[in-house]
Amino acid sequence: MPKLKTKSGVKKRFKLTATGKVKHGVAGKRHRLISHNAKYIRQNRGTSVLADADTARVIAWAPYGLK
Repeated sequence: MPKLKTKSGVKKRFKLTATGKVKHGVAGKRHRLISHNAKYIRQNRGTSVLADADTARVIAWAPYGLK
């Protein structure tokens, strides 16, 4: 059986934690930040853990895990 390919977008956008959860960058930080208040910008800094409902889909797109 041939090897499965990992979706290239998943390689770029997600990382796995040591416990197997999926980390992702928070949306809404690229442009139009002047219209958001400081609390919004501060709380969306860094990364967050993906919701459980979406984790199964991302794992299916990365059959051999993520680095």
